[in-house]
Amino acid sequence: MSLIASAVQFLGFAVYAELSTLAVVMTILCLVAHFASYYFMVMVSKPKLTEKGDIIETGTDLNIEGGVTEHVKDIVILTSGTQLVSILSEFFWLLMLLLPVRAGWLLWQTVGKQFFQGDPTEEAPVNEKKQKKLMRKMNRARQ
Repeated sequence: MSLIASAVQFLGFAVYAELSTLAVVMTILCLVAHFASYYFMVMVSKPKLTEKGDIIETGTDLNIEGGVTEHVKDIVILTSGTQLVSILSEFFWLLMLLLPVRAGWLLWQTVGKQFFQGDPTEEAPVNEKKQKKLMRKMNRARQ
């Protein structure tokens, strides 16, 4: 996907022959994002071997839902799509602002909520009567 999007964009640049500084800089940033995403996925999916060649750990499956590689694939999709539509207008480069927005949202979901809201089990009030009744039932069940 990365190679096709980059090739189509370069063909678009060749046809329109209008290269602004913004287009060049953003294209370079997209190429860096493509390369970094590819390198990350290669490193994560590479199996670890012993000296004899036995497999210690298989690499991470790139198709696991909810994993880090899913977010890296989202980066590839966003940058490729942005490269393609940026041929039409330079305003489409603003789509790249979705990357930090998405990163902030993921950071909030994983770290921010737990830090600011605390553990919900600690906040629940303990009803002593219900707890004693539950303990009696458990003791009867053991006997």
